[in-house]
Amino acid sequence: MSDLIWTRGVEWLAAAAPDPKECKREWDRGDGVALLAAGRFWDVLTVPDQLGLFTLDLLWRPSLPVPGPTLMDTAAHRVGFFLPPDPDSRWIGAGLRHAGKGSWVAVPPPYRSARFLEWLIPPDGTGALHAPATLELALRQANGTLSVLEPLCGQ
Repeated sequence: MSDLIWTRGVEWLAAAAPDPKECKREWDRGDGVALLAAGRFWDVLTVPDQLGLFTLDLLWRPSLPVPGPTLMDTAAHRVGFFLPPDPDSRWIGAGLRHAGKGSWVAVPPPYRSARFLEWLIPPDGTGALHAPATLELALRQANGTLSVLEPLCGQ
């Protein structure tokens, strides 16, 4: 990615912090992770990593727009999809966690990983997010694939 895209991604993410300047300083020193408020510019839907990675693979299709920002927590074994904020959304399913207004999300800068957090698709600063309906369809398809594979793999 170009420096301009990184810069725009940093500015876009940091805007969700109570103090964007302090957020950027925190990314540049210390452990490189900032707590950002969900629900204003974006919500985050996290799912178990295997489901999330299958889903993300399904979203990378030429017929679909480029997927939105996607974050992986390797310690918690979860993948987070950044969605438009929606206080009325009701994501229901085993292992689904929705972070909206009133929630905080630990986020590394878009230009590098920090601790156990890494961007699978970093924000580009345009404000592009995952489309909820497209994400839901991909999650359903990925879940169906996993339910078929689990008995075959002995899990």
